Amino acid sequence: MPTPNSISSDKLARLVGTAGCPVVVDVRPDDAFRDDPRLIPSSVRRSVSDIEHWTADLVGRSAVVVCRHGHDLSHGAAAYLRQTGVTAETLDGGFDAWAEAGLPLVPEAKLPPRDARGRTVWVTRARPKVDRIACPWLIRRFVDPDAVFLFVPPPEVAAVAERFGGAAFDIDDPGAFWSHRGELCTFDVMVEELGLATPPLLHLAALVRGADTARPDLAPEAAGLLAASLGLSRIYADDLEQLDAGMLLYDAFYRWCRDATEETHNWPTNKPRERA
Repeated sequence: MPTPNSISSDKLARLVGTAGCPVVVDVRPDDAFRDDPRLIPSSVRRSVSDIEHWTADLVGRSAVVVCRHGHDLSHGAAAYLRQTGVTAETLDGGFDAWAEAGLPLVPEAKLPPRDARGRTVWVTRARPKVDRIACPWLIRRFVDPDAVFLFVPPPEVAAVAERFGGAAFDIDDPGAFWSHRGELCTFDVMVEELGLATPPLLHLAALVRGADTARPDLAPEAAGLLAASLGLSRIYADDLEQLDAGMLLYDAFYRWCRDATEETHNWPTNKPRERA
């Protein structure tokens, strides 16, 4: 039975990937993190030794605090956050309970270095259509909710990524790590490499691949995703504004992949009225 002010792994797993997911704060000490350098999806790592400095970042938001076993470290940090006005819970059983349940874990080693504020930086070509909106959505919802995305002219992507300590993605370079591989698009690669190959995300990946690689035969919904993506690219001249709008689009497609693929909507047919 969960302790007060705690949340189960199953319940948190239903929230991860949605716009309503709380901030997942991983407070495991460095030695515990070295033992298993993976993160619950969308986690941010913070140290309780300087909790007074990062509490302000959570004001007005809800949080789930994670330590190794769900004992005093996370309960103390959550209590500290609550007294500052943050709605904070702990993960029942901690990181170990999540891992033992076989839920997804993101390998920190696959991520670019974090900036001074703990954010990952990602660089790609300007004027996104499908993959370059789908990938930022995946990162913001499952990897780093505060990730920074830089959209720049194609010839400048590699140099900007190097200068700003970011990861280049979806670029026309056969040697690029975060890019197309064979018939797979960049979204496919990220789902696999980041340990996120759950059935809903694999289903969504098929839609993205079909829309991004002109293969609508891969999924009936791929043509609709492509149409919506091209429409957004015509509405917005600013790439970051387009990304903000695209977040809602992919939120909807993800929830359909996760919860509603079997649901249908049939308009009632007009039956002729029977004579008395």
